[in-house]
Amino acid sequence: FPFRLFPLREHGMNWRAKPLTPQEIQAFKKSKEVMQRFVRAYQLMLRFYGITLINEETGELKRAENWAERFQNLNRFSHNNLRITRILKCLGEMGYEHYQMHLVKFFLTETLVKETLPNVKRSALDYFLFTIRSKQKRRELVHYAWQHFKPRGSFVWGPHDKLLKYK
Repeated sequence: FPFRLFPLREHGMNWRAKPLTPQEIQAFKKSKEVMQRFVRAYQLMLRFYGITLINEETGELKRAENWAERFQNLNRFSHNNLRITRILKCLGEMGYEHYQMHLVKFFLTETLVKETLPNVKRSALDYFLFTIRSKQKRRELVHYAWQHFKPRGSFVWGPHDKLLKYK
C-alpha cells in the first residue's frame, strides 16, 4: 500500500494512502530508528526548500547556501505550501512541536521581515501558524507576525487589542 513520508491522521490528496491511527503514531514514537528516519526525511525536505536544520535538539534553522534558487521555486509553485502544511502537522503528531515553531517562525521571518517569499505569505499566516498545537506558542507566533505585518491595521489573524497588550 502507498505510504507517505509525512503521514497524518487525516486523508490527504493521495486517496489510496491510509490515515495514521493513534496506535501507529505511538509505535513510531517508540522506535528510535523510525524517529531518526523521520528527522532525516525532514532534513531532506528542508534542503529541497533551501533551509538547513542547524540544531537537531532545538530545531533551529537557517537559510541553506542555495536558498535563493530554492526560494524561487517556493515562490513559483504554490503546491509546496500544501506539503509544508502537511510537514508541520506531522511534526506535531510525532512530538516535534519545537521543530514546528522554528519552521513557522522561519517562514514568518522570510515572508514578513525579509520579504523573500511573498507568494508563501498567505499560507504562512492562514495555515502554517495554525498547525501549532500549543496555544501559548501559537500566540507568540501570531504576535511576532503582527509585529512585522504591513500595514499593521490590516492584520486579521488576532484581535489588535489583545496583541497590543501581549507580553
